Amino acid sequence: MTKPPRVSIQTDNFDVAAEIAALRAQDGRIGAVCSFIGTVRDRTAGEPGQISSMALEHYPGMTEKSIEAMIDAAHQRFDILGARVIHRVGLLQPLDQIVLVAVTSAHRGESFAACEFLMDYLKTQAPFWKKEQTPAGAKWVDARVADEAALAKWRIEASNVIHGQNP
Repeated sequence: MTKPPRVSIQTDNFDVAAEIAALRAQDGRIGAVCSFIGTVRDRTAGEPGQISSMALEHYPGMTEKSIEAMIDAAHQRFDILGARVIHRVGLLQPLDQIVLVAVTSAHRGESFAACEFLMDYLKTQAPFWKKEQTPAGAKWVDARVADEAALAKWRIEASNVIHGQNP
């Protein structure tokens, strides 16, 4: 089986089971797989039906390089065997899958920690821009304070000052 790339930025949906199976097939030492699947919500501030769609933009090449560096950092911090990050771009609807972070290790603790680390890093440092379509019109989504705080727990200072801003 061909080894999948560690990072994929794509418009197409992804099959979680197939992605995890491909990641697991790489190494017989794998005893744990942790994954996070993010979806597009239909709400802002807890009010359902507020988001009718979300458009995601990125800078090809720069985005992949940034996420590859995140995975390298996870390998340095945690005893993991593999990682896969898929992030969708383009126009997405509520309930669509938007991101997959999957991490393998010999034991669950390292996989859980590395998966959380990668997701926190991805939310704050990866060069993506999100625009939500709401009844009030389109608006660019800024990074949330909670996302910045999550990154701080890993003792990483947020360096992506343009995250969430209009490109």
